[in-house]
Amino acid sequence: MGDMDMNYKGEFMFSKTLNPPDVQIFDPPMCCPTGLCGPALDQTLLDVNEMILGLQKEGYQVERYQMTANPQAFLSQPEVMRLVREKQMAALPIVIVGGQIVTEGIYPKLAEIQKKLNGGK
Repeated sequence: MGDMDMNYKGEFMFSKTLNPPDVQIFDPPMCCPTGLCGPALDQTLLDVNEMILGLQKEGYQVERYQMTANPQAFLSQPEVMRLVREKQMAALPIVIVGGQIVTEGIYPKLAEIQKKLNGGK
Protein backbone atom coordinates (compact mmCIF):
# COMPACT_ATOMS: atom_id res chain seq x y z
CA MET A 1 0.00 0.00 0.00
CA GLY A 2 3.00 2.30 -0.06
CA ASP A 3 2.82 5.07 2.52
CA MET A 4 -0.44 3.69 3.94
CA ASP A 5 -0.68 0.42 5.82
CA MET A 6 -3.47 -1.22 7.76
CA ASN A 7 -3.11 -1.88 11.47
CA TYR A 8 -4.42 -4.98 13.20
CA LYS A 9 -7.94 -3.42 13.49
CA GLY A 10 -8.13 -2.89 9.74
CA GLU A 11 -7.76 0.88 10.08
CA PHE A 12 -5.49 2.83 7.76
CA MET A 13 -2.38 4.37 9.23
CA PHE A 14 0.39 6.32 7.60
CA SER A 15 3.96 5.15 7.84
CA LYS A 16 7.02 7.20 7.12
CA THR A 17 9.15 5.96 4.24
CA LEU A 18 12.73 5.53 5.38
CA ASN A 19 15.10 7.34 3.07
CA PRO A 20 18.85 7.04 3.38
CA PRO A 21 20.49 10.05 5.01
CA ASP A 22 21.78 12.83 2.75
CA VAL A 23 25.22 12.58 4.35
CA GLN A 24 26.78 9.52 5.99
CA ILE A 25 30.01 9.77 7.96
CA PHE A 26 31.87 6.56 8.77
CA ASP A 27 34.19 7.67 11.57
CA PRO A 28 37.42 6.14 12.80
CA PRO A 29 37.35 4.74 16.35
CA MET A 30 36.82 7.52 18.89
CA CYS A 31 36.28 7.71 22.63
CA CYS A 32 32.69 8.93 22.17
CA PRO A 33 30.23 9.37 19.26
CA THR A 34 31.46 12.87 18.34
CA GLY A 35 35.06 12.68 19.54
CA LEU A 36 34.42 15.87 21.50
CA CYS A 37 35.31 14.55 24.90
CA GLY A 38 38.40 14.43 27.07
CA PRO A 39 40.70 17.20 28.19
CA ALA A 40 42.00 18.27 24.75
CA LEU A 41 39.58 18.93 21.91
CA ASP A 42 40.60 18.16 18.33
CA GLN A 43 39.94 21.18 16.08
CA THR A 44 39.12 18.95 13.13
CA LEU A 45 36.38 17.20 15.11
CA LEU A 46 35.05 20.56 16.30
CA ASP A 47 34.88 21.69 12.67
CA VAL A 48 33.11 18.46 11.65
CA ASN A 49 30.58 18.90 14.43
CA GLU A 50 29.89 22.49 13.34
CA MET A 51 29.55 21.33 9.72
CA ILE A 52 27.01 18.67 10.75
CA LEU A 53 24.98 21.15 12.78
CA GLY A 54 25.01 23.57 9.82
CA LEU A 55 23.83 20.91 7.39
CA GLN A 56 21.08 19.81 9.77
CA LYS A 57 19.99 23.44 10.15
CA GLU A 58 19.68 23.56 6.35
CA GLY A 59 17.34 20.55 6.56
CA TYR A 60 19.74 17.77 5.56
CA GLN A 61 19.80 14.44 7.34
CA VAL A 62 23.31 13.58 8.54
CA GLU A 63 24.28 10.31 10.21
CA ARG A 64 27.58 9.36 11.84
CA TYR A 65 28.68 5.79 12.40
CA GLN A 66 31.45 4.11 14.35
CA MET A 67 32.33 0.51 13.61
CA THR A 68 32.01 -0.63 17.23
CA ALA A 69 28.65 1.07 17.83
CA ASN A 70 27.13 0.70 14.33
CA PRO A 71 28.66 -2.34 12.62
CA GLN A 72 25.53 -2.88 10.50
CA ALA A 73 25.92 0.58 8.92
CA PHE A 74 29.41 -0.41 7.76
CA LEU A 75 28.33 -3.87 6.63
CA SER A 76 25.42 -2.47 4.61
CA GLN A 77 27.82 -0.36 2.49
CA PRO A 78 29.92 -2.70 0.29
CA GLU A 79 32.18 0.11 -0.95
CA VAL A 80 32.91 1.25 2.61
CA MET A 81 33.76 -2.30 3.62
CA ARG A 82 36.00 -2.75 0.58
CA LEU A 83 37.97 0.39 1.52
CA VAL A 84 38.25 -0.70 5.16
CA ARG A 85 39.48 -4.15 4.11
CA GLU A 86 42.04 -2.63 1.71
CA LYS A 87 43.29 0.27 3.83
CA GLN A 88 42.07 -0.70 7.29
CA MET A 89 41.62 2.24 9.67
CA ALA A 90 43.56 4.56 7.32
CA ALA A 91 40.44 4.58 5.09
CA LEU A 92 38.42 6.28 7.82
CA PRO A 93 36.71 8.65 7.92
CA ILE A 94 34.70 7.84 4.81
CA VAL A 95 32.03 10.37 3.87
CA ILE A 96 29.14 9.52 1.55
CA VAL A 97 26.92 12.23 0.07
CA GLY A 98 23.88 11.28 -1.97
CA GLY A 99 25.03 7.68 -2.09
CA GLN A 100 28.53 8.45 -3.44
CA ILE A 101 31.83 8.47 -1.58
CA VAL A 102 33.13 12.03 -1.41
CA THR A 103 36.25 11.52 0.70
CA GLU A 104 38.19 8.75 2.38
CA GLY A 105 40.83 9.20 5.05
CA ILE A 106 39.88 12.85 5.64
CA TYR A 107 36.79 14.86 6.47
CA PRO A 108 35.58 17.04 3.59
CA LYS A 109 34.99 20.75 3.89
CA LEU A 110 31.41 22.03 4.13
CA ALA A 111 31.68 23.53 0.62
CA GLU A 112 32.52 20.09 -0.85
CA ILE A 113 29.45 18.52 0.75
CA GLN A 114 27.16 21.40 -0.25
CA LYS A 115 28.40 21.17 -3.84
CA LYS A 116 27.56 17.45 -3.96
CA LEU A 117 24.18 18.01 -2.29
CA ASN A 118 23.37 20.64 -4.91
CA GLY A 119 24.14 18.28 -7.79
CA GLY A 120 27.74 19.33 -8.44
CA LYS A 121 30.27 16.76 -9.47
